[in-house]
Amino acid sequence: MFVAIVIGLAVGVAAFAPLIFGMNKARMASPTSNLGHAGSLLLGVLLSFIVLGVAMALCALWFRSVAIPFVLAEACGLVISAVVFGISKNLRR
Repeated sequence: MFVAIVIGLAVGVAAFAPLIFGMNKARMASPTSNLGHAGSLLLGVLLSFIVLGVAMALCALWFRSVAIPFVLAEACGLVISAVVFGISKNLRR
């Protein structure tokens, strides 16, 4: 179960990367770009959900006995990454 929690935390942190990508892409968007600000942010959210969903499905299919700890660790990893990112952004200002 410990391995599932560690892998879940890692997947949660990795699922935060598309959100950062979408935010950076939204900052670079011009007012006349096709993707726009909201489009790139929503694309980042979609990619993040895909990463989380695929990992959850694979864990549920192959290792059903540790699916709940894995999913909870995944969610905690995503939230912890967002909190650390937000705090670090505020401290840099």
